[in-house]
Amino acid sequence: RFRIAGCSDSDGEKMYALDGEEMWYADFISEKGVEPQPSFIDHISYVEGAYENAEADQQICRQNLKLSAKAMK
Repeated sequence: RFRIAGCSDSDGEKMYALDGEEMWYADFISEKGVEPQPSFIDHISYVEGAYENAEADQQICRQNLKLSAKAMK
């Protein structure tokens, strides 16, 4: 299992993968979670609230980014 989470001033990312295949990612432009799994596998769904959790994580990430930038000046 693999997870990527990060942010910048203008963008962000949260994604889960398994065995090198993307299983879920937060589409912050469309404001929803996306499960881009191929049709030939048994579909794996993430828990209710996964997208909302990703949004909250982005807010925390951006706040930490601002604090880090301020501390480094």
